[in-house]
Amino acid sequence: MLAIIQARTSSKRFPKKVLYKINSKPLIIWVVNNVLKSKLISNLIIATSKDKSDNQLVNLIKKSKYKFYRGSLKNVALRMLKVAQINNAKYFVRLSGDSPLIDYKIINRAIKILKKNNNIDIVTNVFPRTYPSGQSIEIIKTKILKKYISNFNRSEKEHVTTFFYSNSNKFRIINFKKNTNNYKNLPKLSIDYKSDLKKIRKFI
Repeated sequence: MLAIIQARTSSKRFPKKVLYKINSKPLIIWVVNNVLKSKLISNLIIATSKDKSDNQLVNLIKKSKYKFYRGSLKNVALRMLKVAQINNAKYFVRLSGDSPLIDYKIINRAIKILKKNNNIDIVTNVFPRTYPSGQSIEIIKTKILKKYISNFNRSEKEHVTTFFYSNSNKFRIINFKKNTNNYKNLPKLSIDYKSDLKKIRKFI
């Protein structure tokens, strides 16, 4: 299964957050290392932009010897689609570069759900959200993204799956819930602001 981690450094709330070091390791590397714990992930690509603001991120990825793709800054959906098409992926796992505590077991669970169900368009735990932010998993069918991407508005191009959730009656979407108490009462686990780092360090 192809995993695509979307990442950029031009976040307005916390600029260059994916490069910020937690225990001497850049945030994006925490994400990659956790995703690669999944034996069901056979290919991982970090999808960033062609904008010069992401040159530093690309240099880090090159140095770390991970694969990357550079595409549109604003049209994240197109960036995802291009990566999937280049890699001939029928489906791909979409992940965020600001989730250093992403649990590979949740990724595995989503992939296993997909394998048990034929002709699914999306497997998700965010419609509705059933895990804390920072544990978001979406598996998207490449063909369905290609078919409808031309209908996306500006916001949907940035957030990729909102078009499908807004028109959920037209698509085959499986939403899965927590099957253990591991995440019960946990706070937000993604990093949107610098202030989020304090609790993330505690969990790490």
